[in-house]
Amino acid sequence: MRLARIVLTAAAITAAVSTAFAQETSPAVDPAAGLASWAKVYEVFSHPRCANCHVEDDRPRWSGPHYGATRVHAFNVQRGADGSGFGNPGLRCTTCHFATNSTVLHGPPGAESWHLAPPEMVWFGKSSAEICAQIKDPERNGGRTLDEVAVHVRDDGLVAWGWNPGPGREPAPGSAQATFEALSAWAAAGAPCP
Repeated sequence: MRLARIVLTAAAITAAVSTAFAQETSPAVDPAAGLASWAKVYEVFSHPRCANCHVEDDRPRWSGPHYGATRVHAFNVQRGADGSGFGNPGLRCTTCHFATNSTVLHGPPGAESWHLAPPEMVWFGKSSAEICAQIKDPERNGGRTLDEVAVHVRDDGLVAWGWNPGPGREPAPGSAQATFEALSAWAAAGAPCP
């Protein structure tokens, strides 16, 4: 019995020392570094190449320096009565938006599976704090963990279009890889929001 107590006490001390050592040697969460990484992410997510299709009212936007004032997408384009984001029957997004960009200046952009983002993923006109909270919420980010959000941004073909938007359009800042890295650094720093 006495030997069992000694063994249990030694095990408890070892566990406490190991925990203390791990806390001292693990990298500290740095909110300032996290906010700096988030600023890079926000610059991408709020850019017209991304935000124009992350809309609340089912109508994509045309915005950016070459459009002048922000406009609602012409031709009465809408998310679709079925909520899919692929447009209404008879005027699906893929009626004009093919798997690749048009080669004509300001012609229809294209990527595989062209469609609006789900309505819960609203970025257009939202503040940095609002988008940050949305990205962290699985009910509003497609049911993803932060790691999965980062991988989605890096690997999804439609998302990648933002950095290759076709002739006459300003691409989103940076690259898919740089945004993946910023999202990963933000998450590792505790995913702070402004």
